[in-house]
Amino acid sequence: MSGDDPGPLIRLYGLTGGRARPQGETFDLVAIVATVDGLFHPGDLIPEHRAVLSLCRRPTPVADVAAHLQLPLNITRVILGDLRREGLVTIERPAPVAQTIDERIYREVLHGLRSL
Repeated sequence: MSGDDPGPLIRLYGLTGGRARPQGETFDLVAIVATVDGLFHPGDLIPEHRAVLSLCRRPTPVADVAAHLQLPLNITRVILGDLRREGLVTIERPAPVAQTIDERIYREVLHGLRSL
């Protein structure tokens, strides 16, 4: 490490302002992050924020965001929490498998019941 390089820990501290946890509601690895359509000025954002907004144009799990950023999960959560607080992303829990049943299945069940 050169004398000018502050090192990875100092950089991570700077990214989060020293915070280790996101503000607001907590979210886990499988929560889905999506960029909110709207106006924002890319020049006002740090590179990590811009990377998240670009990546999450398509709904993306938190774990994938952390892997893409190549940052520890807790740092990624702080960054995502900041973007959520600014209204630039949404973070949703994925729907439980039981709630993702296709409408076609409901129709088939209804048809089967009517046949009885």
